[in-house]
Amino acid sequence: MGAYAVKRFLTILPVLVGISLLVFSFIHLIPGDPAVAMLGERATPERVAAVRAQLGLDEPLYRQYFIYLGKVAQGDLGISIIRGDPVLADLVHRFPATVELALSAILLALAVGIPVGIVSAVWRNSLFDGVSRLVALTGVSMPIFWLGLMLAWFFGVELGWLPTGFRLDTDVVIAPVTNFYLLDSLLTWNPPALRSTLRHLILPAAALGTIPLAIIARMTRASLLEVLSQDYIRTAEAKGLPQRAVVLRHAMRNALLPILTVIGLQVGHLLAGAILTETIFSWPGIGLWVYEAIQARDYPIVQGATLFIGTVFVLVNLGTDLFYAVVDPRIAYD
Repeated sequence: MGAYAVKRFLTILPVLVGISLLVFSFIHLIPGDPAVAMLGERATPERVAAVRAQLGLDEPLYRQYFIYLGKVAQGDLGISIIRGDPVLADLVHRFPATVELALSAILLALAVGIPVGIVSAVWRNSLFDGVSRLVALTGVSMPIFWLGLMLAWFFGVELGWLPTGFRLDTDVVIAPVTNFYLLDSLLTWNPPALRSTLRHLILPAAALGTIPLAIIARMTRASLLEVLSQDYIRTAEAKGLPQRAVVLRHAMRNALLPILTVIGLQVGHLLAGAILTETIFSWPGIGLWVYEAIQARDYPIVQGATLFIGTVFVLVNLGTDLFYAVVDPRIAYD
């Protein structure tokens, strides 16, 4: 298992270098000049040229890339062109908000998707199965930005039940410990902050978790149906074992591998794809930060955040692969 973990870890290093090269290349394809964005349209050509030289933008692209890669290796993601703050410090400050939202969304997807998938597989071709498959297909097909806007409009504007923006009510104060507001409100035992944080989480988590929920439900159903058709399951049923024990104790363990793959991929997608949800709900995480940076052509923020998210995505998949080997030890010996 140890050798397998080291081997898998070494394979992600060229992937990370490839991600840095792609991020650097694509960010320079965005039209516009950061120096002009920083100084304004009325800046003189001499002033623009001076700022470009100060930022190193007048160097050849390959040289800019190697300078950037060297700094990244030292943990330096650069300085924001517009804000003037270190990118890494802003990233560390905003990352907990994105993680809290993504984890809430994936927990919602797991809590609903797996039971629905199990019941659909056990009651195959029933009314429940038909309705759940239709709802799952709708969930997969529904654009997040449209669903987010509809949830904000209906539950926030029309009914006034839930807030439609930010992480906390303006009249609620929370002592920051980890910047995970749910955790901080529990650590400092602050019930008003806990209630406010939960209310602000519901709508963005529901919007962000809809597609993973539908995918997990569909995958759970398909994987469990395949296992339930195996001979050893029929043998267990013939021995008189209760259906609950057959499904949960014997079938689900073997149906778990493809479900774990989907969960790992969805966690990565949630972290990387929260830009629309955070923008709709003014959620102060990495997604909203990157959106604002793209508008301002703030290269260091976009590069740093994209590289960071790509790294997290790769590490989540590495963790999924290692968990695979724990569930099925044969994988580590292949």
